[in-house]
Amino acid sequence: MGDTSLAAQALVPTVKRDPSPDPNTEPPPLPHPPPDQTAPEAVGGELDKDTLCPICMQIITDAFLTACGHSFCYMCIVTHLRNKSDCPCCARYLTTNHIFPNFLLDKLLKKNSARQVAKSASPFEHLRHALQQGCEVSIKELDGLLSLLAKKKRKMEQEEAETKLQILLDFLHCLRKQKLEEMNEIQADLLYIKEDINAVKRYRTELYRAKERFSVKLRMLDDDPIAAKAWASLTDMHGSGIISSPHCLQGQMEPQNKKAQVSLQVFQRKDGNNGSDQQSVAPSALALARKKRVHSQFNDLQDCYLQKRRNWNGESHKGEESNTNPIKREGYHPGLDDFQSVMTTFTRYSRLRVIAELGHDDLFHPANIVSSIEFDRDDEFFATAGVSRRIKVFEFSSVVNEPADVHCPVAEMSTRSKLSCLSWNKYTKNYIASSDYEGIVTVWDITNRQSVMEYEEHEKRAWSVDFSRTEPSMLVSGSDDCKVKIWCTKQEASVLNIDMTANICSVKYNPGSSIHVAVGCADHLIHYYDLRNVSQPLHVLSGHEKAVSYVKFLSNNELASASIDSTLRLWDVKKNLPLHTYRSHTNEKNFVGLTANSQFICCGSETNQVFVYHKAISRPMAWHKLGSPEGDDGEGVDDDDGSYFISAVCWKSDSPTVLAANSEGKLKVLVLA
Repeated sequence: MGDTSLAAQALVPTVKRDPSPDPNTEPPPLPHPPPDQTAPEAVGGELDKDTLCPICMQIITDAFLTACGHSFCYMCIVTHLRNKSDCPCCARYLTTNHIFPNFLLDKLLKKNSARQVAKSASPFEHLRHALQQGCEVSIKELDGLLSLLAKKKRKMEQEEAETKLQILLDFLHCLRKQKLEEMNEIQADLLYIKEDINAVKRYRTELYRAKERFSVKLRMLDDDPIAAKAWASLTDMHGSGIISSPHCLQGQMEPQNKKAQVSLQVFQRKDGNNGSDQQSVAPSALALARKKRVHSQFNDLQDCYLQKRRNWNGESHKGEESNTNPIKREGYHPGLDDFQSVMTTFTRYSRLRVIAELGHDDLFHPANIVSSIEFDRDDEFFATAGVSRRIKVFEFSSVVNEPADVHCPVAEMSTRSKLSCLSWNKYTKNYIASSDYEGIVTVWDITNRQSVMEYEEHEKRAWSVDFSRTEPSMLVSGSDDCKVKIWCTKQEASVLNIDMTANICSVKYNPGSSIHVAVGCADHLIHYYDLRNVSQPLHVLSGHEKAVSYVKFLSNNELASASIDSTLRLWDVKKNLPLHTYRSHTNEKNFVGLTANSQFICCGSETNQVFVYHKAISRPMAWHKLGSPEGDDGEGVDDDDGSYFISAVCWKSDSPTVLAANSEGKLKVLVLA
């Protein structure tokens, strides 16, 4: 496969429909004849097939009789005799001089048609027809008829008015019900907000109290050297440096001086007034910047707050996020606690800053599309691979800390075919797996730069490969041959095979399970399998409108997916529910990369930009264009990289650092700032 039209070779596969008809499907039904040309059996049972024109096979109109005794439509027989001089029925010699009007048949057909019309006509049509025919009717009968018609008209008008009023009343009832539900929801939201305001105020007061206590203790220590020694010993015992209550010092130090006691009493009086005398601290530039981000993303944050406050079940985030607050927040609703964590994380960052750049300059391989980037188990090394047919391993600290025009890899392996995906073993640090355009899945030993295993069962290009985190000897791969294969590094053949109906674009093991695999397909669906029963998927996640190019896990239950419909979606694979949709990037045909950690989702765009989303907010929190200068987000930059697109991204574990590469071969180390 040549190196021309490289962007086309990285296109996401789509489902191809077979244009040939299925022999097992039933043929489409024949169209019905027009109403005015209905066969006599449908019009009335009194006419037989002799009333059909042998040429057009419809009821004869303007019947003409031939010398041989056959009847035809006039236009049908005349048109036939212009081309041939024989009877269409018996092939006897015939010309236009040998055809004559068939008045009897015409009369019979017209009577039959009138009879059928009379059968289907309404009483009003019968009356109108009778009056048009000059039926004798007296004035008295006409007056009675007019009176009856007037009553009928008033009744119909009344019924129509009642129907309109009923429709309007139903609409108003429905609107009232909807507004009452909205009002109840708003009242409940206001109650939530009121409770949370009080909880935040109480917590803020507690923080202020702790701060004042600490200030009082410091003033005591300044005035009493004996107390300072006791304070130092207590600090060593508790190891925290801060003791929240001054009563801990009683019995180990001399009574406090009156100045300190007066200060404490003054604070207590202030605290009794609910902190009304608290001094306002001038907001810092960082706080102002965070407030500005809150206002710019207010609607998204509002939706996030209300969703967490309404739907919190008290168990989804237990054990996932640590509470870093110095004082226990009593009265805090778990939903508010979770939202504060989201808002704090979301407002902490607003842009992506470049801290290092890596060029893939290769004179012998000008094709430099980077298809995959992966960190090793300890985030010490990262590997890149792409259409240059080489796996390059770099030391991350060297790339970041050592300035160089071209960084040299610490290890490099050559392959026979272009590479599509890498997966580093999270247990055996020197093992890395690759998939390539020939369908070969290879396990490499980085230490000796040799392949350990090669699996060649795929019949077409393999797009994705992934090692299991919980069972390091197992890996999964997906291919254009519509097959998902499970491999074991201890066996030479696949241990399990899943036949699909569409091309496989991405596969991923659940990080907390060796028996659950997510599969992104060209059929617009995500299939979530339990490997103990592969006859049918455990869940089928639908919502994307085009092929699913990537699937990545944020946690054991949260799965992110990317599609060439220019959207990312977040799913709960445990409950089989969609959670969020993200739409700000552009992705219509290429693999542009997807990576996720516990908080953030990062993807590329065909505009050569990197986008970072917080998992709870649908709009991006930061973005950067790889062709733009340092500190520029890429908007308004008019450079020559319009044909380039982001081709791979990778987070450095749960840190704010992400690697991004594009189809030009540029690789940048970006950090949220």
